Amino acid sequence: MGFGNSKQDELLSQNSPASCQVTGLALWQWRCDARQSAVKVGVPVSEVDWLLREVAGLDSLSLRLESFKERSLLKLSYPLSVLSQLWQQRIHQRLPIQYVVGVTPWRNFSLNVSPAVLIPRPETEYLIDLAVEATKHNPTLKLESGQWADLGTGSGAIALGLAEIFSDATIHAVDCSADALAIAQLNAQRLGFEPRIQFYQGSWYSPLNALQGQLSGMVSNPPYIPSNCLQHLQPEVRDHEPHLALDGGIDGLECIRDLIQTSANYLRPGGIWLIEMMAGQADTVVQLLHQQGSYCQIQIVSDLAGIDRFALAYRIDNL
Repeated sequence: MGFGNSKQDELLSQNSPASCQVTGLALWQWRCDARQSAVKVGVPVSEVDWLLREVAGLDSLSLRLESFKERSLLKLSYPLSVLSQLWQQRIHQRLPIQYVVGVTPWRNFSLNVSPAVLIPRPETEYLIDLAVEATKHNPTLKLESGQWADLGTGSGAIALGLAEIFSDATIHAVDCSADALAIAQLNAQRLGFEPRIQFYQGSWYSPLNALQGQLSGMVSNPPYIPSNCLQHLQPEVRDHEPHLALDGGIDGLECIRDLIQTSANYLRPGGIWLIEMMAGQADTVVQLLHQQGSYCQIQIVSDLAGIDRFALAYRIDNL
């Protein structure tokens, strides 16, 4: 289990083996109280069990049936008092549950996260599936191998997803935040993908000059929220997730413009350009791709909610 901030680390340092044991009845009562507090502030009650699965090793069935209540002794990752303090951070400070437990599920992975990285969203998982489909467009190019870039890697989610499906590719993961890169590298190491993912600190393509004209594809979930919209986001996002990964400038398209302009120099002929974007940005993104002049077969793909969420294009191969 990972932790999101120094306060949590300080709490953990107070542990002793004896203090991390609790009766099933005591934990059941704690769960009841926590669920009530969640309802009062509008936090999903399911997050209580998410926390308990992490700290008490309880499975979904025993939580649903409340069978753990009968156990004489349960081992926790840390004392019940610390558990209570962490839950208070969730309901009063609106600290995202993913940061409270330090991990989040994404595709087939369990990823370490902290406030240094954006929490990977379920809709972003579809970027990996789109990358797979895009490589089938021209099988003779064998785009599934070679060099791929994940720009603004954050927790490393996209890079890990690409490494899993493209077993013959080398993934280049870039982020300007050293703290984010440390988490991404930890995730790659834990999941066994470190040998095939290379990490770089820098802004977008700046560390990848040697790869100009060589990338089979680039995939990115860049900042795309207009600056004046940040204050209106949910408190979990506004107050805790890194604004560096959210703020897309005045119209939300500052980073996307950069990626449209510079990717043409790095993609090989027929290479794939694939990003996530915000609802309402599709028409402008398509226009920008056409205006740049280096892309063809430009497509907009909706997410499961029907929102235009992804933009896909190919590097023209006859420039």
